[in-house]
Amino acid sequence: MKLSVRDMTRVALFSSLICIASLLLKFGGDVVVPFSVLPFMVMLAGAILGPRLGATSVAVYVLIGLLGAPVFAKPPFGGLTYIFQPSFGFLPGFILMAYAVGKVISGFDSVRVLKYIGAMLVGIIAMYLIGIPYLYILVKFYFGKPMTMWSAIQVGLIPFIALDIVKGFFAGIIAKVILGRLARQGIL
Repeated sequence: MKLSVRDMTRVALFSSLICIASLLLKFGGDVVVPFSVLPFMVMLAGAILGPRLGATSVAVYVLIGLLGAPVFAKPPFGGLTYIFQPSFGFLPGFILMAYAVGKVISGFDSVRVLKYIGAMLVGIIAMYLIGIPYLYILVKFYFGKPMTMWSAIQVGLIPFIALDIVKGFFAGIIAKVILGRLARQGIL
């Protein structure tokens, strides 16, 4: 993939914003999958940067964390050992989320806000399609604890889906406004 200097700057900016968002407003205490504003920022990255650059910015964030920077939600907060965390599957899910949001939005021929919100919902589904099976597989087969797919859904989806939909709603509105302003300025 060839990136221009402008593209690299945009990717770096959103990777930085995602790192900052990962450190803000982490709630949930000692739960398997903590609540954060990270999905909100990932959806905005996909919407504003498009599928390729949005996914790249999230992939850079994941790489930064895997290289050891403390940007992930739970201890050890970074490093390669984080792949053994049950919530790790949501990180590749975020990459797919940004790509899906960007792909859906890039196919729009109109600028209705409901389409933006719909794109965010597609991204949320994409994230859970990777995060929940990873949670199930890791807990059941790596940790050897009894878990069904339904219990993985109860732990990793049900407590968070309503708030993720709210985040998607606001991300859709904000993305529409930002993209409209960028288009009027001739930046896009």
